[in-house]
Formats: sequence, structure tokens, C-alpha cells
Amino acid sequence: MNAVGIDVSKGKSTVAILRPGGEVVASPFEVSHNPRELNELVTLMKSLDGDTKIVMEYTGNYYLPVALFLQKSGLFVSVVNPILVKGYSNKSLTVRKGKTDKKDAVKLAAFALNRWNELPLFSSRSDTRTLLKAFNRQYNQYNKLKIMLKNNLISILDQTFPGANTLFSTSTRKMDGHEKWIDFVLRFPHCECISKKSFSAFSKSYLSWCRKCGYNFSDSKAREIYVFACNSAPSLADSAAAHTLVSTAILQLNTLNETLASLQKEMDLLASSLPEYDTVMSLFGVGSVLGSQLIAEIGDVSRFSNKKALVGFAGIDAPPFQSGNFNPQSRSISKRGSASLRKTLFQIMFAILQNAPANEPVFLFMDKKRTEGKHFYVYMMAGANKFLRIYYARVMEHLNSLQEAA
Repeated sequence: MNAVGIDVSKGKSTVAILRPGGEVVASPFEVSHNPRELNELVTLMKSLDGDTKIVMEYTGNYYLPVALFLQKSGLFVSVVNPILVKGYSNKSLTVRKGKTDKKDAVKLAAFALNRWNELPLFSSRSDTRTLLKAFNRQYNQYNKLKIMLKNNLISILDQTFPGANTLFSTSTRKMDGHEKWIDFVLRFPHCECISKKSFSAFSKSYLSWCRKCGYNFSDSKAREIYVFACNSAPSLADSAAAHTLVSTAILQLNTLNETLASLQKEMDLLASSLPEYDTVMSLFGVGSVLGSQLIAEIGDVSRFSNKKALVGFAGIDAPPFQSGNFNPQSRSISKRGSASLRKTLFQIMFAILQNAPANEPVFLFMDKKRTEGKHFYVYMMAGANKFLRIYYARVMEHLNSLQEAA
């Protein structure tokens, strides 16, 4: 038995090799992430007598190239959750506290020996899954920037057209990702662009804008906007400079919206090529956007041994906490899993609550908790827990049926 612990960092890894009984096969040494040194490491691994298993932790994206290289070389690779290794203690290693790359590599090798028969085999995600997750992370970053830019635009409009962002009740999006109220203030950046006209003149301008941009026209809506603009009290005078202030902010926001729409389209295209896509899309509350995000963050569901493992990965499980006679009646979720997955689940739960579908098990479960007087976040996370269990069962059933058919 040869247990290889690899502590991965950016551009290099620290490797330690142990055998049972504390025998040191190789003291910790560094390997750069280049083909020559990785091939030398593979040669060393294959020259060892007996079975060899390699263990490393999930460390952002740093571990992936190394894990893939070693796996493609025919070696057993296991990538484990850092939380499991952090909680592992081997008193034979040292009684002094400390953290270095060398100590971490030795600890990983000792962990491999201790969990030898339980180590999960690393399943290399297909290029599609890897790319889908990268797209989703980029989408989330751009979405944060979008919120900042939208708030900036609203603060500008508070000076030129206060409340303009509330004129349209729905955030209807077009295929290019634009939002109606944003396109509207690009055409009418100041309330006096409307109030200085007669209603008839504004109505014609509004109709022309709706036709040009592909929005529905309503005479009653035109009158509502006209009255709103006439009653507005801007702090900045209507001027070319004020128009430029608004239009430049909108240009940045619309460019970002177009980028997000492009990412959404690409993510849905990638997700639709995966076997579980149709099954995931059939779940209530899941659309093309949230569905692709869900698939991106969960990945290959077959890598989870059971439903509880998937729930734990999301960090919405409530770990046991009991001491002596103290046994609390309620416990908080662990939050030790994927924050991105929890965010996506929260959005799905919110969509389910808004639609309140009859006979939908997740909604009925949340509604039951709500009527019991549970806090909003409590029944939302309880619903997410149930949703993930249903997700696991249905997707695994579908994947198993595909295997049987093959």
C-alpha cells in the first residue's frame, strides 16, 4: 500500500508518500505543474511496489489539471472535501500545531491510509461540465456587477427622473437581455422630456419607441407615465449634460445585460447536451437559467453516494449537536457546502412560493412549515432540502435507466 498525499497550490504541488506503520517512502518534495515534472511523478508512482492511491483536496481550480493528468496516466486518484481532511487527526504525526505545505501533504497521505477502502475514485468531469461550471461562475460575477451598475443608474435617475425605475411592474426582458424601464429612460432620460410635451405628443413618441424596441403599447400606460412625469421633482435641470450622464450609465448596464443574455444562452446550450437536462427541466420552479445553474453547481449527481451526501454538499443539512442532557429542538444548517448552489436553490424555492402550485410536493412541504409558524429562511431551506432529495432520486433513476438501455 502506497498512500500519496498531494497538497496542490498555484503552479506547484507538494507530494508525500507513506506506507502503513508510518513508513516514509518519500519525504515531502515539490513538483511544478509542467509536463516534464508531472511525467516524472507518474514514473515514480508506477515504480512503487503494491497498490498506489493518490489523495488531494478540492482547491478551487488548481487541483483539476493535476488530477486529470494523473488519472489519464492510469493512476488511482481521489479528490476529497477539505473539511474531511481538516477534521482528520493522526496524533502519530505530531503533537505540535502548525500548517505548511509539507505537513499538509503528509496529513493527506496519512488520511489516505486511514480511509484506504473508502476513498472515492475521482471522476473527471467532462469538458462540458467543467465549461458549464466556469460559465456559471462568470455569470455570477457579472450579475454582481450588474446589481452595482443598476443601483448607480437609479441614483442618477433620482436626480433627473425620480421613480422612473418603478414605472413598469415587470422586468420584462428581450432576447438581448435589455429591461424595459432601462430602455425607456434611455429614450426619456429626464422627466421634462415628457412633461414639456402635450399628452398627445408624448403618446405618439411613446408609441414610436414601443414599436422600435419591440414592447407592447398601451394608451392607459402612456397616460399613467405622463401624469407621473408631470408630478416629478428632479434636482438636476434638463440638459444635454444630464442626458449624457444617464445614457453613459445605461450603455454600461445594457452591455452587461447583453453579455449576461449571451452567457445564459450558452449555458443552456451546454446543459442541454447533458443526459439529465430534460429531467431537471421537468422539476417545478426550474427554467433554462436556474436549471443550467443547478446542473453546473451539482455536476455529475452519480458522484454522490446518496441523497444525504448531495444535501450535505449544498450545506443545507443540520448537523447533530448534543451534549449530556442538552439536546436542542432546532439546529442551524451547516453552510459548509457550496454557497453558489445554496443561492440557486433559494431562487428556485422563491419561484415555487410565488407560483404556489397545487399538489407540488416541495410547495406543500414549505407551506406546511409556514403554517406551523416557522421562520422564512427555515421553511425555505427545508424546501430546498426536500427539493434536492427529489432531484437526486429522479436524476439517478433516469441515469440508471440509460445504463440499462445501453
